[in-house]
This record gives sequence, C-alpha cells and structure tokens, in this order.
Amino acid sequence: MKKLLIYGAAGYTGRMAAERAKTLGLDFEIAGRNRQMLASLAETLAVPFRIFSVDGAVDAAADAGTVKALAGIDVLLNFAGPFAKTAAPLMRACLEAGVDYLDITAEINVYRLAERLGDEAAEAGVMLLPGVGWDVVPTDCLAVHVAQRVQVPQSLSVALQVPGSMSRGSAMSVSEIIGAGLMARVDGHLVLTPDAQPRDFDFGEGLVSCAPLSFGDLVTAWHSVGVPNIAMFVHVSGEAFPEGDLSLLPDGPTAEQRDAHRARAVAEVTGADGMVARSMIETVNGYSYTPLAAVEAARRVLDGERRPGFETPARLFGGGFAETIEGTTITDL
Repeated sequence: MKKLLIYGAAGYTGRMAAERAKTLGLDFEIAGRNRQMLASLAETLAVPFRIFSVDGAVDAAADAGTVKALAGIDVLLNFAGPFAKTAAPLMRACLEAGVDYLDITAEINVYRLAERLGDEAAEAGVMLLPGVGWDVVPTDCLAVHVAQRVQVPQSLSVALQVPGSMSRGSAMSVSEIIGAGLMARVDGHLVLTPDAQPRDFDFGEGLVSCAPLSFGDLVTAWHSVGVPNIAMFVHVSGEAFPEGDLSLLPDGPTAEQRDAHRARAVAEVTGADGMVARSMIETVNGYSYTPLAAVEAARRVLDGERRPGFETPARLFGGGFAETIEGTTITDL
C-alpha cells in the first residue's frame, strides 16, 4: 500500500483531514513543526509522525533535509499555510524525492509556481496538484460544467460567496492573495487589472456586489476548460475578512458555525455566439468540504489516478469530482 504524508496536520483543517484519513483506513503519517501538538494527535490516531520545518525562496534548490524527511512517502498533502512560505520548498523536495504534491491553497502564486514547474515535474515523474480543497475543487468543476453549456466558450466569470467567520490560516492566505495584486486572464494571458470593478451576482437570494480578487481559478480554469478570458470575484458577508493582528484569531469556526453556513459559487460563461450560461454550485461549509475533498483526492492519487506534471482537480478526476462529496449540488440558473 502506498503511503500518504499529511503536512500541517496539527492545524485546524489538517487535523480534520488526518481524522478523515484514519476513518478511511489510509496508510498515512502526519508531519509539521510543532512536536507537542503532533505527538498528541499521533497518539490519538495511532499513526507515526515526523517533525520538520519548511521555509524557502521560490527559486531555491530543494533542501536536503526536507527531501530526506519525505523518505518512504508516495503522496504529500500540504495543509501548512500561508502556502507562499511552504509550497515552494515542499514542491522542490517532492520533485527531488519522487513524491506527488497536493495542497489546499487559494493563493494564486502557488498555482503559477506549480504551472512553471510542470515540465520539470513531468520529467521527474511527479505530479503537482494544488487546490484539492474548497479552493479550487468546486469552482474548477463548476467551470467545466458551465462551459459545456455554450459553443466555444470565450469568457468565464466566477464568484465565490464567503459566509461566516474565517480561520486564522485562511485569513493569512487571503493576505497573500491580496498582496499578489488584482489579476485576470485576458486572451490567454494573466495580466494585472488594478482598475477591475465589482460585479453583481446572485447566489440564490438576490443580486449582491462581489469584489474582484485573484484566486487560483485564473490558472486552473485555463487548463481545465481552455477559456481565454477569466475573472474572479468574491462576496464577503458577516465578519468573513477579519482585520488587525491575524495571529490572534481563533483556529477556525466551530462545528456548529460550519453547519450554519453552506458554501456557494456562481460561474457565468459566454460563448463565441454571445450565448450566456450560468450555474451555481452549493456545498457544505468550505471548512467541512476541504478535508473531505482533499483526502479523497489523495486517496485517488494513492490508488493510481495521477499524471506527472502540473494538474488541476477537474482535469485529473473529471468535472463530476466536486459532486462526489456528499451535500454538493450544481444547479443551472
């Protein structure tokens, strides 16, 4: 049986993923930086643990210690954010160690890095598959679905609804997304769009204003669908985007808070003939969806569903992958 390593397992979402992997009976170990927290979780789950830290420049060579720490591992599932600090060194180590890399990031620069490393990964026989959580599984599959409703799709707009409170890790990742600048895909190329304006979208309860933001779909939808023009938006309700010292935030919403807020995204595509199609995906709360989707993706990769190089969830697993997670539905609008 091939072995999975869950990195960042002591964190809010990583812990839920480790518990899910245990429930499914996967052969896995957990890893991260906090020995005390990992040791406690490892004892609870009766699994081995590894302690190592990662932090390196995007273009730095693979760290020998990190490569060694991946010995005996076939698939790495990274939950340690902000991913701007962990993705590059872990990807580089995976390329060196021959380990498939998965993560749950929403940070666009991680997708751009994986895309750039795609040829090198293919040569090494390694798959780079970022975004196997709520970012970007539902929206990637939604993009594939709605694009099939028109002839020759030319433009795609995707809007996410962010309800309820945000975890500390997500808040830090959002800071990285904002810091990357506003971007869109125009005629197949990623370009800065600092003057991008909000748009109104309907998530089922009337039109609401959505702000432009650069999510990973600007990369994944390009590969999964091939649509040349892509824009991303987000609607924030409640206190979803916190301010102040993000390190003081709680780990994440409670189970009751997650159950109170389902997650939705809307996609709109325009065909070459001017026809417009819209569809919406609705799932359980994003924090509940992510460990389920991520561990299912890892399970499939362990079972041999893999292609070396840069991949996207919908292209690898098919456009129906998002709906394999219980409580997920796509509705044509």
